[in-house]
Amino acid sequence: MKILLLGKNGQVGWELQRALAPLGELIALDRSGFGQYCGDLTDVKGLRDTLSSIQPDVIVNAAAYTAVDKAESEPELARRINTDAVKALAESAAAVGSWLIHYSTDYVFNGEGVQPWLENSLTQPLNVYGQTKLEGEEAIKASGCKHLIFRTSWVYAARGNNFAKTMLRLAKEREQLNVINDQLGAPTSAELIADVTAHALKHAPNHPGTSGLYHLAAAGEVSWHGFAKFVIEQALNAGQRLAVKEIGAIPTSAYPTPARRPLNSRLDCRKLNKTFGLTMPDWQSGVARMLTETQGTEQ
Repeated sequence: MKILLLGKNGQVGWELQRALAPLGELIALDRSGFGQYCGDLTDVKGLRDTLSSIQPDVIVNAAAYTAVDKAESEPELARRINTDAVKALAESAAAVGSWLIHYSTDYVFNGEGVQPWLENSLTQPLNVYGQTKLEGEEAIKASGCKHLIFRTSWVYAARGNNFAKTMLRLAKEREQLNVINDQLGAPTSAELIADVTAHALKHAPNHPGTSGLYHLAAAGEVSWHGFAKFVIEQALNAGQRLAVKEIGAIPTSAYPTPARRPLNSRLDCRKLNKTFGLTMPDWQSGVARMLTETQGTEQ
């Protein structure tokens, strides 16, 4: 199996390099590309030429425009990367018979209600980022290529910046933190996303009927406030010295941002579990593992 991975240095892409390597020949690109190969999602022609040259069995697109607030002021760039480039990848995949693996987001929903979202729930993005990601999904479906689209939420990793690391840094600097408590979802590790992707890729090529859209998130739910409390409790239990004495809970309305966020980011993963014989671990175990891996640099 020849696999082309785009976005190799992002949080998910970094873990995918590890998870996909045993499955076959892996060609991993970042934005700068390699030799004659283009990995820049703003260069649609370059992407098409690269795919035509490599002729991969599988394309894994872990690259995206993810600056949610910034997308409100530069929608053209967000759409070029999240929609136009994805359309080009999907059309190229259809032309050569490749599978396309792509990652989407809970931000395709409006965040109303309290029930976990199903794959066929009504989509209604609240912001430019969510809209462009939804358009990317639709372009893949319209292309007719074999595909696995994984919608996920609240992604974090040991590598790079994330909410947990930010909370720990602030907890060392401030005696009081205020964290939003009315947005709920499941923190999902890049490691889990990569491992599920590799598992699905072992299965999907021999089962074309599995082509489609899936929700992929850790089990359980928590607010950002609850997430912050868990992270700080773990740090204290590990012996870290923190200044924080109080973690206040505030509503989303008290922390305005350029892009509106959905309040309900719960994703129902039963379709993924049933199709690929999986059981999603609880979100706490993944966060605890990440904190253990990074605690040497956080103290």
